[in-house]
Amino acid sequence: MDDKEEFLKEFGDFYGYPNAPKSIDEIRSTEFKRLEDTVYLDHAGATLYSELQMEAIFKDLTTTVYGNPHSQSDSSSATSDIVREARRQVLDYCNASQKDYKCIFTSGATAALKLIGENFPWSCKSTFMYTMENHNSVLGLREYALNQGAAAFAVDINEAVDQDGASRSSLTSFKVLQHPVQIRNEAKILEGELAGDAYNLFAFPSECNFSGMRFSLDLVKNVKQNAEKILEGSPYSKGHWMVLIDAAKGFATQPPDLSLYPADFVVISFYKLFGYPTGLGALIIRNDAAKLLKKPYFSGGTVAASIADIDFVRRREGVEEQFEDGTISFLSIASIRHGFKIFNTLTTSAMCWHTMSLTKFLKRKLLALRHENGESVCTLYGNCPLKVSRHDCGSIVSFNLKRPDGSWFGHREVEKLASLYGIQLRTGCFCNPGACAKYLGLSHSDLLSNLEAGHVCWDDNDVINGKPTGAVRVSFGYMSTYEDAKKFIDFIRSSFISMPSEFEKRYLLRSKSIPCPTEGFEDRLSSSACHLKSITIYPIKSCAGFSVNSWPLSNTGLQYDREWLLKSLTGEILTQKKVPKMFLIKTFIDLNQQILSVESPCCKRKLQIKLDSDSYLPGKEEFYLQNQRYEVQCYENEINQWFSDAVGQPCTLVRCCQSEYCFSLNKNRSLGMCRDVNSKVNFANEAQFLLISEESVSDLNNRLCSKTQKLSCGAPPNVNPMRFRPNLVISGGEPYAEDGWRNLRIGNTYFSSLGGCNRCQMINFFQQTGQVKKTNEPLATLASYRRVKGKILFGILLRYDPGNKARLDTNSWLKVGDEVHPNSE
Repeated sequence: MDDKEEFLKEFGDFYGYPNAPKSIDEIRSTEFKRLEDTVYLDHAGATLYSELQMEAIFKDLTTTVYGNPHSQSDSSSATSDIVREARRQVLDYCNASQKDYKCIFTSGATAALKLIGENFPWSCKSTFMYTMENHNSVLGLREYALNQGAAAFAVDINEAVDQDGASRSSLTSFKVLQHPVQIRNEAKILEGELAGDAYNLFAFPSECNFSGMRFSLDLVKNVKQNAEKILEGSPYSKGHWMVLIDAAKGFATQPPDLSLYPADFVVISFYKLFGYPTGLGALIIRNDAAKLLKKPYFSGGTVAASIADIDFVRRREGVEEQFEDGTISFLSIASIRHGFKIFNTLTTSAMCWHTMSLTKFLKRKLLALRHENGESVCTLYGNCPLKVSRHDCGSIVSFNLKRPDGSWFGHREVEKLASLYGIQLRTGCFCNPGACAKYLGLSHSDLLSNLEAGHVCWDDNDVINGKPTGAVRVSFGYMSTYEDAKKFIDFIRSSFISMPSEFEKRYLLRSKSIPCPTEGFEDRLSSSACHLKSITIYPIKSCAGFSVNSWPLSNTGLQYDREWLLKSLTGEILTQKKVPKMFLIKTFIDLNQQILSVESPCCKRKLQIKLDSDSYLPGKEEFYLQNQRYEVQCYENEINQWFSDAVGQPCTLVRCCQSEYCFSLNKNRSLGMCRDVNSKVNFANEAQFLLISEESVSDLNNRLCSKTQKLSCGAPPNVNPMRFRPNLVISGGEPYAEDGWRNLRIGNTYFSSLGGCNRCQMINFFQQTGQVKKTNEPLATLASYRRVKGKILFGILLRYDPGNKARLDTNSWLKVGDEVHPNSE
């Protein structure tokens, strides 16, 4: 029995929509053809729209005249009818009576939450209670509460369950663990003042977007009716309790039934439901709750009448009209009915069972993975049982991976490698700091020390002090398949379950050794058949370089190397990763004429900039790059306009004239590198020089050829050494011999090796027929045999080593043909 047969034997009654007009395979082949080479596993971030859905929307918008609903024309009246029907569909989806609830359209779930926070009747007697597992957009409500003198605190909810793991009935008692109370205006809050007439708010997600755990909707009635009992008589339990459900994640497959669980507020986001439209959400609000919201602002559409020169306004009486400021996004609202049509065809129950089966399957497979020493590979987050039930957990699998020695693979390493295999997922804390800290076991001191170490959301600091700072999240949608889950499991097996390669062992051993002293440096250099094959200078960061036969050295490396860069008007540094057109900008420096020449296929004329420029703007500017301060010269508009045309967006050229960039590599930055390294660089990412070996590139190309032949996928890619943007290319010797070099002499110049260069997606860009293209090679192949501790190493970084000299001899030059003498001690 193969894997899929085994899967279908258990989940065949739940997987693939057996009772729907189309099976999952038919849905994928007809409505998601664009996913042929992609495994999309980030539906909790944004699910995907159906191609047939978009065709229906396009036909609708191109055959119907939609007018502004704030008018009386025929087209406007017709639009108002469509909007009214859309409100009904939203309410019907969660079984909410139109008599008791209203649907207010907003720009998203966050805007709906902000609307509540701004207008809720907070007072110094109010309490804002929220579960630890809440999105930042919900935590933001705390600011409104605290600013109005209210108390706020987080809680952990433990629901009593039966022995078989199933939740008890709606009469369940909940065990609540209360975190410290937060109060800003403590002088206003005296325990005796807490009274029963205050309005309090409790917020929880229907489904945690970090772990996928679903909260029992019995919380709604329990908190509204038994808050004092749940909070064990806490003085902050008194008053009228209102309940907010953040259903942005859970609404797609298990919307709350508001006829059974009468929450006061429910917020949703439509791109999480249908993939399209984005920028549209809704607040589902009970009528009696709407009456309590005090909204001071009025706008077009929210008033029946106003007088401009006196204090007079009469607001409209309809709940929707009171809270929808300005013209609503009526074209987006008209589009959601095509999404509901798909959901009604498949049914939410079937979608829930479908995603549940994939979630359970993936969790079981991940938990079963073992390294060769028997150690577990995967740590899952969330206490969802693996039994077949659609009520306990959503469509999320959140986890981290461990090495055989128990250390963690970084979640960013997983994400980067996954992208090379065409797998799209998400990593980090997913804007849910409470759940992240709770499941990862991060204390307040851990979080603050991580912040002090420079870690912020979305960066690459994925393991600090031996602890992960985030997790890997896989999430399924209604169009996900068994094949998606299987490809992901195969990726984990092939990339994270193996014995360390000889290369990795050597680097790990080297990282523990002490640095070589510079004393006696020359005596240790060996004779070598290696020689310097080429020298390349890259004057403008991320633009093309030029090759020379000889070139002078400076105290920052090769003279003029990466001395210029391009910035956007907002200050962002432009690189090829974000602006591939930079690859097409050619550069050349004439040392005799002291001119930097620049060409681009997007510009008719060649640009020439004098090195001793008279086109600088007066004065100098400062900015920071990689936490270092730079003083730069800026150029006049004519030069900036040329580069703006070349890259296709407004930008400015700046030149480094002074920096306090003191580059130091340590054990937290790299492996197998000399310590206490200090050297000046211009705008290079890591070091003064990057050296590549022709023999190493040749070995890589042989591997690419073998891989292509094995997969029978056409002509193998041939990678040129220049793909790696080296300054120095050497020839002679064995492949990867440079990995073990500590020091070397090229001609009469001495260098120290700083270890391997960590490669990124940039080496997958290449130029073909004047266009910049991208594949997943050679990085995918390099990852298979050149990966160590999350880094994919190829080539080595160098710094000039003056030895006993006080500073660099400014008459030093490198020449093509110079012999290379390495020291590997």
